[in-house]
Amino acid sequence: MLLRVRVTLPDRPGTLGQVARTMGVSGADIVQVVVLERLGGRAVDDFTVVWPGAARVERLLAGLAAIPGVRVDGVWRAIGAPTTTGQDAELLAQVAGNPVDGLVTLVDAVPGLLAADWAVAAVVPVDWASRAGAGSEATVGHASWRAPVPPRLPEITPLRARAITTAEGDHFAVAPFGRAGLVLLVARERSDTLAAPAFHSTEVDRLAQLVRASAVILGDRLDLVGAPPVTT
Repeated sequence: MLLRVRVTLPDRPGTLGQVARTMGVSGADIVQVVVLERLGGRAVDDFTVVWPGAARVERLLAGLAAIPGVRVDGVWRAIGAPTTTGQDAELLAQVAGNPVDGLVTLVDAVPGLLAADWAVAAVVPVDWASRAGAGSEATVGHASWRAPVPPRLPEITPLRARAITTAEGDHFAVAPFGRAGLVLLVARERSDTLAAPAFHSTEVDRLAQLVRASAVILGDRLDLVGAPPVTT
């Protein structure tokens, strides 16, 4: 199976090699490394690895924990092949090529780009600021195929791009389209066997950029999301 492993490590020569060797000895085949952050002598890296289905992940975690200064921030299942920002432009081209289904295309594709479980486009009432618990009243416009029915949405107001972690341990990233209270929400659910990390700030920024670009492409079409059907 395909796993994503997030590791915080000292940003010094040799440490990345130690992490890679430890993963290899544990049975992981590294297919991609993405640097999320380098700051203050520390780095945060996401490793996408092919992991033997019958092997216990605890062996990998123990090996990484034995490396001085290394911390495992999360291990979770990745959906599909690893992706980079090169796929963002391709996705936006698909949205622009078929704007009628542009929002559906965006919602269905984003979980794969951000190694998430599911995504929804939801509409928050325009008077959310004057309501209590407005986030729970959001109307789902479209949900990706892995989303629960009904989707379990956190409190998503105020409407700004950010990461959210619920008391139950589920992680979300949310970004507003800036039109009619529409937001895109991406989820990593808590698992009994693996522990996904919260969305990193670079992942939230990436989601926000995709949403802003899609809003420009789709324009007034977004105002119709969540609106009641017109009857004649």
